[in-house]
Amino acid sequence: QVQLVESGGGLVQAGGSLRLSCAASGRTFSDYAMGWFRQAPGKEREFVAAISWTGGMTRYADSVKGRFTISRDNAKNTVYLQMNSLKPEDTAVYYCAANRSWRPSVVGNDYAYWGQGTQVTVSS
Repeated sequence: QVQLVESGGGLVQAGGSLRLSCAASGRTFSDYAMGWFRQAPGKEREFVAAISWTGGMTRYADSVKGRFTISRDNAKNTVYLQMNSLKPEDTAVYYCAANRSWRPSVVGNDYAYWGQGTQVTVSS
């Protein structure tokens, strides 16, 4: 079992920044690729970013490329999502997820463990 706890969400004006954190516990963190997904009201969950278990490979949704950066600190069992130049359309609940694989998958069903989510609201 892997337990994931997100933090860092909040209310921010358009153009602002937030940094999300996801703390993992329960298993060897470096055995897992990690991903961030989001779900806006009335919409399906969508992929945001993912990182391989060493951090050497990352993937991003086109909608966030150049604005968001995913990173991880395996010594702290934590994955981060730095979000810059935020837009109102980035408003959603953001979830981190763990996939027992080296690959940073963009497919939600590849991830076995999920956090409870953290709300990000971007005002215009």
